[in-house]
Amino acid sequence: MPRRAGRIDLHVDDPRQLLDMLDPFPFRERGLDPELEDYVEERAGDTPPGSALELAIHLPPEAAAGELARSLPEIVSGHFTRRAERASRDLARLFADGRTALAVGLVVLALCLGLGQFLVSLFPNSRLAAVAMEGLVILGWVANWHPMEIFLFEWWPLVKQRRLYRRLAAARVTLTPYPPADRPG
Repeated sequence: MPRRAGRIDLHVDDPRQLLDMLDPFPFRERGLDPELEDYVEERAGDTPPGSALELAIHLPPEAAAGELARSLPEIVSGHFTRRAERASRDLARLFADGRTALAVGLVVLALCLGLGQFLVSLFPNSRLAAVAMEGLVILGWVANWHPMEIFLFEWWPLVKQRRLYRRLAAARVTLTPYPPADRPG
């Protein structure tokens, strides 16, 4: 069967192979197997961002007719919806941490600038006071490195991951029965 862009084919003998069997929830709330999730994310990440995704699950006819197999679209959608929600919470936490780090960094910068100005005014002709001032200015800006890193760079991967999870949650899930003898090896 030719591969189509955005289509991820999975061949299994039993739909339970797709689920995380250590997850204590019933089937409908159960998450996907972590290795399967990694595989699906990797394959979906290789597709163009705007393209629709399809998860084609190939099963033996008797497995495809079962209740668990029929609930796979709901399970997949629910799993990746929860992942997208978690990425949103992680993003919110990151920005909260960034705001806290920025507040601390700005206080440290203000203190460093104030102390540096105080030393320069206390010892106006001292080269040592000027060097101390420069060192304190550098320390103040270094204290703002982490918040700037958060607000400039660290949030991008979380947004990208959340977009991928949302695409996967909206992916079309199809069940395709196959005769056991025709299963690819």
